[in-house]
Parts: sequence; C-alpha cells; structure tokens
Amino acid sequence: MPEISPTTPSFSPLYQQIKAMILASLQASEWLPGAAIPSEMELAARYAVSQGTVRKAIDELAADNLLVRRQGKGTFVATHQEDDWQFRFLRLAPDSGDKFHHTNHFLACEKVPAISYIASLLKLKVGDPVIHIDRVQSFAGKPTVFEEIWLPGNRFKDLSLEVIQEWHGPMYAFYESECATHMVRAEEKIKAVVADEKLAAHLQLPLGSPLLSVERVSFTYGNKPVEIRHARYDTSEQHYENKLN
Repeated sequence: MPEISPTTPSFSPLYQQIKAMILASLQASEWLPGAAIPSEMELAARYAVSQGTVRKAIDELAADNLLVRRQGKGTFVATHQEDDWQFRFLRLAPDSGDKFHHTNHFLACEKVPAISYIASLLKLKVGDPVIHIDRVQSFAGKPTVFEEIWLPGNRFKDLSLEVIQEWHGPMYAFYESECATHMVRAEEKIKAVVADEKLAAHLQLPLGSPLLSVERVSFTYGNKPVEIRHARYDTSEQHYENKLN
C-alpha cells in the first residue's frame, strides 16, 4: 500500500483528526452543552499528541462556535442557555439601535405527514411524521414575525402546544434542554415578499405590505438537519443584521 503523503487527497492533518475525535465526543454527548471539556493537557494525553495539536483543533471548534474558551476557567461546550448565546441566530435588530424585549405567541403545534419539500430538507421520507408549529413573535408589543417551524416527529415526539407554551426562552435553548438537540449551524434563503391575507392578519398589517422572507434549515452535530424555520419579518422598524467574517 502506498504511503499517504500531504499531497494525497485523503491526507488529513493531525489536528483535523483530533478535531474530528473531539467532535465525535460532542456528538455522542460525552460532554453536554454548557459543560467543561478536559484540559488541553488531558486531551493531549488521551489522544497521544502534543498540546499544540490539541490547541489548534480546539481553536477551530471555537471558531465554529461549537466550543467557548473562557480565560482562566477552561473550554466549554457552547450552549444556547447562556445570555450571550441565546439569540445568536436571531438577526433582527431595531433601526433605533435600542434593545427590545420580544414575546412568543404559539398558535399551533401538531403532528403531520411530511410533504416532499419538507422531507427532502430534513432528510426524511415523504409521509414521515413531522411536528409543525406556528408562532408570532412580537417586539416591543408589536407583532413582527410570523414563523412556521417543522421538526422531525421521531426526534421531537413528545412536543405539544401545551409544552411549548410553558417555555419562555428561545426555541434553541428549549431544544437543547428538553429535547437533547443542540443546534450548531444554519443555512438561510432570504427574499422579499408581500403580505397575503393570512400574514396581514397575524402581523396586523395592510394587505400587500412588504415583508422579508427567511427560510432557515438548522443542523445539529454530524450535519443532521433537525429544524426548518420559515419566517416572515415586518422590517418597517427593524432590519435583518448579518455580520460576515
């Protein structure tokens, strides 16, 4: 068998191999969201590599927002429970620059068979059970966002309208604490639309008002899609903020 060299397509740098091993431990729930992972020295001994190699792997996982370094305390698994992380996927910001409080009003939560489009995004079969949720988010007391959410029915089988109505934090924190599902990344499609009768009624807007449509697919560890979220935003007093780096 030929020796693998850095020029061979299958070659993977050592720190990338360590990164994959740490990621596998996260995926297996060896270290839960919010928990500290072992020190660099402990991980270096565990994987029989140098601390520098472990550090480089952790640096990349921190850059991917999967781990969080805290000076003098160690490295922790990222969690949506913390104030700084609760709303990191929420991109809506007021034009005034002020912070505002938002509230959720859940309209429906029901189990339905997956149609072709939803099944393809969630990597399910057509007809598989999915949970469909409708909610309105209000900012400063004004209805601003109408959302439709789809979740794999088998992963979220105990979800009900009563359960989510009792939750007062962000949905990603709910998934994490109540459903053992940690969202690690998302992909979005954004376009301009106008309010039909249903959207105008929910958002208390004139028919035909301009809205921003954002379709998001969120993934957990292992690149598994576990949520589809289709939101329509009233951006008359807010804007959608995205920081690129």
